[in-house]
Amino acid sequence: MNYKQLYMETFGCQMNVNDSERIATMLAETGYSVTADPAAADMILLNTCSVRGGAEEKVYKRLANLRPLKTAKEGLIIGVGGCVAQQEGEELLRKFPWVNLVFGTHNLHLLPDMVRGAETGERRCETAFIDNEQRLDLFPTVKGNTRMSSFVTVMQGCDNFCSYCIVPYVRGREISRRSAEILEEVEILAMSGVREVVLLGQNVNSYGLKTENEPTFAGLVRKVADIEGISRIRFTTSHPKDMSDELIACFGDVPKLCGQIHLPVQSGSDSVLALMNRGYTRNSYLGKIRALKAVRPGIAITSDIIVGFPGETEEDFEQTLSLLNEIRYSDLFYFVYSPRPGTRAAELPETLTREQKLKRLDRIHELQRSITREINESHVGTIQTVMVEGEGKRPGQVSGRVDCGRIVNFAGANTLIDTFVDVRITRAYQNSLLGELV
Repeated sequence: MNYKQLYMETFGCQMNVNDSERIATMLAETGYSVTADPAAADMILLNTCSVRGGAEEKVYKRLANLRPLKTAKEGLIIGVGGCVAQQEGEELLRKFPWVNLVFGTHNLHLLPDMVRGAETGERRCETAFIDNEQRLDLFPTVKGNTRMSSFVTVMQGCDNFCSYCIVPYVRGREISRRSAEILEEVEILAMSGVREVVLLGQNVNSYGLKTENEPTFAGLVRKVADIEGISRIRFTTSHPKDMSDELIACFGDVPKLCGQIHLPVQSGSDSVLALMNRGYTRNSYLGKIRALKAVRPGIAITSDIIVGFPGETEEDFEQTLSLLNEIRYSDLFYFVYSPRPGTRAAELPETLTREQKLKRLDRIHELQRSITREINESHVGTIQTVMVEGEGKRPGQVSGRVDCGRIVNFAGANTLIDTFVDVRITRAYQNSLLGELV
């Protein structure tokens, strides 16, 4: 087969990265191979995210920058998928006449047919929702995986309707895959050399709660751990209200489950959490953190914080700072609140100026930097098992992740890639560790 060249840009989260891999799998069967050079591409696809503010503008700017390529190369296909495509739909075709196709979050299975149409000059938009059990059957699993780590989607969508969040509107309601299909996919990945799987979902620990005759998420984790060849299991993203005692117990008695969890808190104030419709209190969240630390001492916990939510007072913000000091997250993702069209929070009156929000963000930044650095320095002198994934930052180095998820660079030959090795940590940086092979 004479392959045409596909260039993909992926915005946002790991779910989008996984979707992009699925897209590449589908389009390989229609004659496209992935290239890293947009100038060499016969098709350019943007897989977008609209969770954060400014997402649409970022996509619009990128599409404007692609216009000269479209003009210079006859037959070049340009497409937009993901959340912004779901949200904007036909408007993208209207605003950008050089865009050939727009496909929403439930329409990946239509892409091969849409591409064939685009090759003959057709422009098309598909953004219909499929909110039934058929949805996950329509998306192919990734083929030809040669990495040690692979994403495995276990569920899609979200039913929580947090007041600030657009995910339920662009990703749809929660649907869980059949466990037999998930386990079969993991077995195939293990046979191809994958040693770590990352179980994915918008609200991953609600897996199976709305499906009869399927295990809970904790039950699924245990079944994945039984698969020969799999050495590590991670998952993302969890909602605190669905963090069950059963799942917490897995961190204590499932050795393959890595000592790392992302558990977004968003705020340390009960009044703000109520406005956000998060479904838990500060104390109930702290109870889950204490339980996790009890069953897995040293577990690395990361989180998200939204700064400047409508109604957030100085006292509310101080409660968030005190929460960070009490929990001591290993990493934190923090953002200034930005209203997303169609969400309930977008109707709330803003109570802070942009300048006030940014000052609070700076305070979060400085506090978390010091906490992260201290946690990283605590690893110096320890011996850690590293899953070597690729070349390191400097010539002669390789790089990989330890159980807690931190990146380690160390001197070693490329033959170590795709193996597990023990490394002594010799130095800590803000975002990574330096080590030496034991």
